[in-house]
Amino acid sequence: MSTKSHWEEVYQTKASHEVSWYQTEASLSLDFIQRAGLEPDANIIDVGGGSSILVDGLIKQGYRNLIVLDISGESLAVSRERLGNLGEPVQWLEADITQVKLPPQRYDLWHDRAVFHFLTTSEQRQTYVRTAQQSLKPDGQLIIATFAPDGPLQCSNLSVAHYDPTQLAAELGTAFSLIDYEYEAHRTPWGSTQSFVYCRFRLVRQNQQ
Repeated sequence: MSTKSHWEEVYQTKASHEVSWYQTEASLSLDFIQRAGLEPDANIIDVGGGSSILVDGLIKQGYRNLIVLDISGESLAVSRERLGNLGEPVQWLEADITQVKLPPQRYDLWHDRAVFHFLTTSEQRQTYVRTAQQSLKPDGQLIIATFAPDGPLQCSNLSVAHYDPTQLAAELGTAFSLIDYEYEAHRTPWGSTQSFVYCRFRLVRQNQQ
């Protein structure tokens, strides 16, 4: 089964509140985005945002230029239906982050909660980092939340990677500088906990290729 088919099946067979990564509020993501000190017209891309409630919070906080990217059209449909007319200003982008071509130097902030740890090959991770580096504006910021070292071994029946802030910084390379980080014990809908780490980086060097 292809990666896209896998995620389409997940959202066809489970309600958005039945997946382990479901949140009633994206509190820590919103906090990290507030720390970035962006203007309301900043361009923010939420990678893997699908059915996430984060976009709702960003709209309520007055951000106007929002892009939600997800490999699953089913997951994007969940958010579009939930938001209704409130979601009209949002650009919905159905794409695989390891394959998509994004506009160069377009985004002020790149947010990703729970995509990067599914990239289990070096080729996937290198492509992701290159895309982020090319599509962020100079001094743009990148927020990534992944499973921490004591996180689960699998998620959605897929193998995952684990990172602490130092390991994640090493994966991103010298083009990004770590600003701050925070650990989170995410509570799943069925009451278990999963260890995440949230890291915020600044782009300090544009890709010269």
